[in-house]
Formats: sequence, C-alpha cells, structure tokens
Amino acid sequence: MKKFILGLLAIGAIAPVAFAGTETYSGKEMKQVAPPPCPEWYADRELNISLWGTYAFTGNDARDDRYLDGDHAWGGGVDAKYFFHRYFGIGIEGWAVDARRGFIRDNDGDPITFPNSGNEHRAVGAVLGTLTLRYPFHCSRFSPYIFGGGGAIFGGGERRSFDESDDDFVNDSTRTEAIGQVGGGLEIRFTPHIGWINDFSWNFVDGPNNNFGMVRSGINFAF
Repeated sequence: MKKFILGLLAIGAIAPVAFAGTETYSGKEMKQVAPPPCPEWYADRELNISLWGTYAFTGNDARDDRYLDGDHAWGGGVDAKYFFHRYFGIGIEGWAVDARRGFIRDNDGDPITFPNSGNEHRAVGAVLGTLTLRYPFHCSRFSPYIFGGGGAIFGGGERRSFDESDDDFVNDSTRTEAIGQVGGGLEIRFTPHIGWINDFSWNFVDGPNNNFGMVRSGINFAF
C-alpha cells in the first residue's frame, strides 16, 4: 500500500514537468504581423528638375584668367536629369552668372599717368550634357552623388586693348569655348518629390589659366 501511495505521489510530481512544454495556441495568437516597410525617398526611375543659385570663382588670380576675368561671379541655373536606374541618370544643365571685372580707363589717352578704375558687368553662361551617379542610402533621406559633363561656355574671353585713334580702351568680341566639368554633392529629400541639393564642381575651359570652381545650392523636384 505504501508503495502504491509513493507511486501516485511520484507520478503527481512528474506530470507537471512532462506537460510544461506542451502549450496550445489559438489561430489568433499564432498570427504574426510583419512590420511596415521603411519609406523609400528615391525611386528607381524618376525625372529630376532642379533650380539653383551658384557662385563661381577663378582657379588662379583674376588678372591671369582669360575667360571669366573676375574673382567672383554670382548667378543661377537649371538642370533636368532622368534616372533610368536608381543609381545613375543623364541630363542637361544651363546656367548664367554676372561676371563682374575691373578695368583701368584713361580719359586723356595715357593709361599710366591718369588712370581711372571702374567695373563692368558681363553675363557668362554655359550649356552642358551631364552624367550623374548617386547612392541613396536605404530608408534614408540622404543621397551623395558625383557628376561630370561637357558642353559650351559663352560670354567671356574678351581682350581689352587701347585704341589710340579713340584714346580709349576697347573690348574684343566674346569667345565661345568648350567646357568640361566634374563634381560631387549631397541631396536631402524633404519628401519623396522635393529635395535640397548642395554641390561643388571644377570646370575646365581652354587651358589651366581659365579653370574655375562653382558652388551650387537649390531645390530639386522629382517626378
């Protein structure tokens, strides 16, 4: 009898342990809800149109520059790019700047003895085809990018000479030159369709004396 009672107690002690790993779930309890996907701020295919302000400066002393011929130039531009893939796109850009330059004028025909200094404003612009490579960070508003392009620049390159017959300085006609461009920057998307771009480019025009840098900042619209 004692053995029987001890056996029942042993079974009673083991039973809870044996059934502890067996749990039943209703269908509702077993259903798992997947977390919502993170937002993508950049599409695989999209058209970008950007409006920006720009500041250009000569690569060397403005006195040695033979195209912009001025230390500082402010202006603006627009570009359009189509991204065939999330990471690269082709486009076209155009810009114009107010390239102010100084001069020395002699009302009496003697530029050394009686110089009068002043400034004159000239519009210098360019049109370029571009290739852009970007890398949007996954689930992020940020996308660094690099770009390059080539085209034509116009409105600069005059030469000032003294005309003895008129006792005054005169300008030669402007020259249109080929231009190459390389640069990089960062875009920050406020929404999937509106972003803020900031970049810097280095531009090559007819020899090292005419190279200049350009800083741009503006708004990009993605469609």
